[in-house]
Amino acid sequence: MNKKMMILGASILQLPAIEKAKEMGLDVIVADMNPEAIGFSVSGVKKEIISTIDISAIIEAAQRHQIDGIMTLATDMPMRSVAAVADQMGLVGIDEETALKATNKAEMRKALQEANIPIPKFFIVSNEEEYKEAVEKFDIPFIVKPADCSGSRGIFEVIDITNKELVKKAYEYCKPYSKVGDVVVEEYMKGPEVSVETLTINGVCHVIQITDKLTTGAPHYVEMGHSQPTKHSEEVAIRIAEVAKAANKAIGIKNGPSHTEIIITSQGPKIVELGARLGGDNITTHLVPLSTGINMVEACIKIALGEVPDIKRKWNKGAAIRYFKQHAGTVKNIDGIDKAKRIAGIQQISIVHGVGEKVTEIESSGSRMGFVIAQSDNRETAIDACNKALGEILIEIEE
Repeated sequence: MNKKMMILGASILQLPAIEKAKEMGLDVIVADMNPEAIGFSVSGVKKEIISTIDISAIIEAAQRHQIDGIMTLATDMPMRSVAAVADQMGLVGIDEETALKATNKAEMRKALQEANIPIPKFFIVSNEEEYKEAVEKFDIPFIVKPADCSGSRGIFEVIDITNKELVKKAYEYCKPYSKVGDVVVEEYMKGPEVSVETLTINGVCHVIQITDKLTTGAPHYVEMGHSQPTKHSEEVAIRIAEVAKAANKAIGIKNGPSHTEIIITSQGPKIVELGARLGGDNITTHLVPLSTGINMVEACIKIALGEVPDIKRKWNKGAAIRYFKQHAGTVKNIDGIDKAKRIAGIQQISIVHGVGEKVTEIESSGSRMGFVIAQSDNRETAIDACNKALGEILIEIEE
């Protein structure tokens, strides 16, 4: 009898996990509240039309199907459902306390602080009065974040801390994104940003790859590109890995993946945040296999089933992704895709929001309209291939 794998989410983000689980010969149960979600179109999956954050409904479905493993790929909030099912059914996964620390930035900050992990100065506030008191304690730029949101939503940086209107706007922009009502105010950290992709197996944290990041910058810091391996020196890379491993331990991850975002400040690497899941933005589904030969999606499925995955590096290559630039309006035309695909190293070109669709300025990861992915012998030539492809793609947006 085939083992049964439950995957929370049927969006494009979860599709690689659904397809890989089917490829592995597993019986796949997929949960999502959207009956039209793309993951449900995969042949042979068993559909559960329920919210991935409805913990009691997820537990009921998992027990009814008598699953052998459960996971979500690149989204944060379903992690609490994953943890609850693992706890109820004795499956491999993070516990509920770890899930809370990994999905609530306030709880995460407190856990990292208690373990003496390098993090920015921060304050947790529940209302505007507390917010005003917190911002008075900053003499440098600060960032305002919802305690429990992902995908760069609700993030606002205050560069001019003397601008009272901007300070007020930051709170008003951020607060609605917080489901629990708490907001985190933390110092703006200067320096290049990286993410660390890890797999923990039986309590041992393995760093699979370090990813360099490119963002829009202030005020929203939406990611516009990633490249592997990191451009930083071996000495810096070792320190980055040490901080990521220590953070994983502090959060309590004993089995499974993590995606840890780090800023390399003048005082050394400091944690931005950590997710107890695979990295999104095609980092772990596409870039890691292209740069290392390690299939992190398959590895996560095996860990969730209580099996030992193959995490041996097969090669050392360069991989990169770059997102399209855009402005608000209606997409009228996209030209040059076929020409861009013929550029050496280009592996994939995807249009997320196409002709006829309205797009916005890039304020969150979901608003980006498309991307290109490349593989080459090294990081620099992979990035160059992406940039050449973007140069060939002509996008017409009517305001």
